[in-house]
Amino acid sequence: MRVFICGIIQGSYQGLDVHEQGYRERIKQIIEECLPEAEIYCPVSLHPESPTYDDERASRVLEESVRAAKSSDVLIAYLPEASMGSAIEMWEAKRAGVKIISITNLKTNWVIRYASDIILEGMEDFEEFAKAGNLSKLVQKT
Repeated sequence: MRVFICGIIQGSYQGLDVHEQGYRERIKQIIEECLPEAEIYCPVSLHPESPTYDDERASRVLEESVRAAKSSDVLIAYLPEASMGSAIEMWEAKRAGVKIISITNLKTNWVIRYASDIILEGMEDFEEFAKAGNLSKLVQKT
């Protein structure tokens, strides 16, 4: 069982600024509690300094992340704002048949609507969804 954690990193920030990434740990904790057998892939954990990478390395890491997203069973996207990298990962994962859960208030965004199997408005909603056994049920359908 492979779960890919997707979400905003730089968003529309210019320069090297990044959005707060604590959501990734919370998602990991929920997954570990509800799907203890899951292998979790988190690009930020593997590449915490990615905004500083040169173009060649950044390109390799993006391609690596897209491959990992496509080979996952479930992709969980945290999107309080639009994210270009997340959109690419979601698009490619959807095309590969990966189940996608989006945690976002951007419910009218076309990419999110198209790519997501489930849209939850906030982290609390995701936690309730997972603890009610729905994450496990979704994974069993893959």
